[in-house]
Amino acid sequence: MTVIYDYGVGNLFSLKSSFAAIGSECTVSCDPADLRAADRIVLPGVGAFGDAARLLFESDGLETLLEEVGRGKPLLGICLGMQLLFDKSYEFGEHRGLGLIGGEVRPLSDILPRDSIIPHMGYNSLNFHKRSAIFRDVREGDHMYYVHSFYARPSDPADIDATSEYDGACVTGAVSHGNIFGVQFHPEKSGKAGLALLRAFVTLQ
Repeated sequence: MTVIYDYGVGNLFSLKSSFAAIGSECTVSCDPADLRAADRIVLPGVGAFGDAARLLFESDGLETLLEEVGRGKPLLGICLGMQLLFDKSYEFGEHRGLGLIGGEVRPLSDILPRDSIIPHMGYNSLNFHKRSAIFRDVREGDHMYYVHSFYARPSDPADIDATSEYDGACVTGAVSHGNIFGVQFHPEKSGKAGLALLRAFVTLQ
């Protein structure tokens, strides 16, 4: 069973519908008992990092989530959920993240031309740096749907799974470190390629 971690932030309906579309059992919860029973956990997120981080750190199940991930249970962060995996973000100030992957979240404006449109919104192709287990059925060049104004910069480039090019800049699209995975894009909005990623994720134990 997959648990989508509910801490008050995230596109939970679309995600749950995507898991239903691939025939995978899924529940939305932050109950510690559900997290212990889960085979894997998804950390969603939309909105501003600081607000989401506050809700996440105040949520009842976070300690259990971290314990389960520490024991090797697969965790997938999506969009802002991926950014929360990092040490900190500089979105409207400096905010602490979970520190599960070393690095920080910076404004896209740092790496884009001055006249670029922000947020980065739309479908962009993936360029693989390494192929973790969730990408086993995703092809080089498959398009994924992005909508974001900040990007993750891992401390260790070896944690980068894939990037996408936007307006001449190389943007981190996916990361992984052991049993921890993160994608900046929305697989639930990315058609067949996004469903292929979720289908691979639900096979992880």
